[in-house]
Amino acid sequence: MTAVSSAPAPPAVRRLAPYENWRPPIVGVGLLVPVGADRLVLVRTCGILSIPTGAVEDAQDVRDAARAVLTGLPHGLPIQRRVAVQHVQTRRRQVITHTVVTRPLLPEEVPCLVYRDLRAEVCILPTTAAAVALTERGRTRLLLGLQALAIGATVFVHDDRIQLELASEEGTSPQTHTRENGITMAPSVHTAAT
Repeated sequence: MTAVSSAPAPPAVRRLAPYENWRPPIVGVGLLVPVGADRLVLVRTCGILSIPTGAVEDAQDVRDAARAVLTGLPHGLPIQRRVAVQHVQTRRRQVITHTVVTRPLLPEEVPCLVYRDLRAEVCILPTTAAAVALTERGRTRLLLGLQALAIGATVFVHDDRIQLELASEEGTSPQTHTRENGITMAPSVHTAAT
């Protein structure tokens, strides 16, 4: 009799999935809430100051998510417009943060505000003090949002690329300016989608 030896089967080839974006993105909203002309609403959680933030759930409008971050006003938070959208690629998913600005509040309205995290304290700081007190990421978000508000634009940040979309008049296409690695590109006009 002859012995038949079988060779071991070759190992199965492991297929690799793309490393980026294999999990759904995290979408959030940050609020710039001016008080008068020179102060901002911030929240202090465990001693750390930040702008008020919250999550945007699936199929939820950004404005509705922003209104859920700070409650307590009789007619809701007076959302004015979106001023910035920031995309950050993490190891497995993208984090997308919309920055929304409200109409200026009166100082007597601020004590009525209730933040979504009850451990946090709602406070008012002068804008310059707020910029100094925030973390680097929060400061960047604050300054980009304030600049976009001042010039009537929306800022889109994706990796190291900053794109400004200037508000257009009725019936015209928005102008877009791109800044990549410190170089400002020529403006381009996008055609409206029909």
